[in-house]
Amino acid sequence: MKFVSYLYNQEEQFGVWDEDQKGIWNLQAIQEKYGKKLLPNKLVEAIDPKYSLIETVKELLAFGKEHKTSSFLQNVEEIEWLAPIPRPTKNIVCIGKNYREHAIELGGEESIPSDLMVFTKAPTTVTSHQASIPSYSEVTDALDYEGELAIIIGKKGINIAKEDALDYLFGLTIINDITARDIQKRHKQFFLGKSLDQTCPMGPWIVTKDEVPHPESLEIETKVNGEVRQQSNTKYFIFPIDEIISTLSKGMTLEPGDIIATGTPAGVGLGFDPPKLLKSGDEIEITIQQVGTLFNRVN
Repeated sequence: MKFVSYLYNQEEQFGVWDEDQKGIWNLQAIQEKYGKKLLPNKLVEAIDPKYSLIETVKELLAFGKEHKTSSFLQNVEEIEWLAPIPRPTKNIVCIGKNYREHAIELGGEESIPSDLMVFTKAPTTVTSHQASIPSYSEVTDALDYEGELAIIIGKKGINIAKEDALDYLFGLTIINDITARDIQKRHKQFFLGKSLDQTCPMGPWIVTKDEVPHPESLEIETKVNGEVRQQSNTKYFIFPIDEIISTLSKGMTLEPGDIIATGTPAGVGLGFDPPKLLKSGDEIEITIQQVGTLFNRVN
């Protein structure tokens, strides 16, 4: 399933993307007709295992398709896209330099990490598919893009064994880890340069793990104004998904709805000579095999 969060009549809710009909199944409308409130309106809450989200949605969709009305399947023109998790309950956890070639392009062979490199982005960075990204020309002249696969945690866990780690995975989405390189360099850490408001486009949906049986063999591509800048495959991760989850959980509780960005491949703007950094009007398109395409424009 592909879970979408959106605004409809100024109310946040979530539904299921229908690829064939290019619309969204309105789970709230279906529940009203069903006569029973089975799920909360926000996806970040519904991910909690107590709601048995996948099974419950299957039940609701079966009912919705049997009793289909015009309110059940919404056209995308009727809604405003939101990030699948519009306001995370925690910072987004990000893995740095998880592709060998990206580590080399920014720091040479000696910068390839031997242990997981971790930083975070503030929850206020999150924005949606098709949203505009502020250029922040008043605070930075080195705005950069980073196309990444992100994983969503599906159940609570701590000290998770590597062999059990994928059991804690709910699904996958796409993140653009927009970075102000000059701020990052000046402050000698990642948080400020990574945490400007609306600099973490996410979406367009979360694909549940059952639809992507091999998340560590996915093609990933980033285009800027139609030019391919990044092109790789998640099989080139230095630290695979199970190791990421297991390592992060050592002494730190992972919870449903936690978001982990798994790192970006080579081809970021700063890696070119001369650099190809973002400017107002640039369009960024990130495509990940079996997940989807995230599109944004710098304003």
